[in-house]
Amino acid sequence: MSLPGFMRSTLRMLLITAALAGPAAAGTINDADGVAIKGYDPVAYFTDGRAVAGSLAFSARYEGATFLFASAEHRDAFVADPTRFAPQYGGFCAYGAAEGQKAVIDPEAFAIVGGKLYLNYSRSVQAKWAKNIPGYITKADRNWPSVSQTTDVNQ
Repeated sequence: MSLPGFMRSTLRMLLITAALAGPAAAGTINDADGVAIKGYDPVAYFTDGRAVAGSLAFSARYEGATFLFASAEHRDAFVADPTRFAPQYGGFCAYGAAEGQKAVIDPEAFAIVGGKLYLNYSRSVQAKWAKNIPGYITKADRNWPSVSQTTDVNQ
């Protein structure tokens, strides 16, 4: 039995969507429509000391998500050493990971600690996290292997 054309097209699109979901569908990287960390440049946190929006003109794929950058230099630095610049806990809130859950982030709420980028849900959550950074990092590191596999994200 042959399917009508519109049904074949719909089925094809569903199969393509499922195939493209890959690891990012497991929620290991904080992305929206495939773009990581709300489109902010992860390298800029290190070089500029602030959150800088990236551009579609400068992008790179990592761990199944697209990261955007403010310049070709930032993109190239990331591609050369993504683990140096990629945010911890897939770009989800560091405090949330310590508490055993995934949470969205405010790109302006960040810290560089020990040469690593940590993002937080909000500036108020960041202030709470800052009261015991080493303790929260230890908890988040311990929790992340299981938290990374969850699909629920606190908005």
